[in-house]
Amino acid sequence: MAKLIFTQQLARFTEVPEIETPATRLRDALETGFQVNSRLRGYILDEQGHLRPNVVIFIDGLRVRDRVKLDTALDAGSQIYVLQALSGG
Repeated sequence: MAKLIFTQQLARFTEVPEIETPATRLRDALETGFQVNSRLRGYILDEQGHLRPNVVIFIDGLRVRDRVKLDTALDAGSQIYVLQALSGG
């Protein structure tokens, strides 16, 4: 099963468990995470269901470029890292 990992930046706001999911697409994996902790949805997705600008997702070390459909394919052993992008100056 794929593993969904929310990095510790999100832990400041809500519980961020590691979740195993049988999902074969990114959006379905995220939905599995939202079922475990519904508060995560508001930190990850905007009102249109798109990835928020301050959130970055990596699947097996590659950055997800599609921020709207979130239909990137997952392998059975994929690791999905969800993190807040850091900014500042």
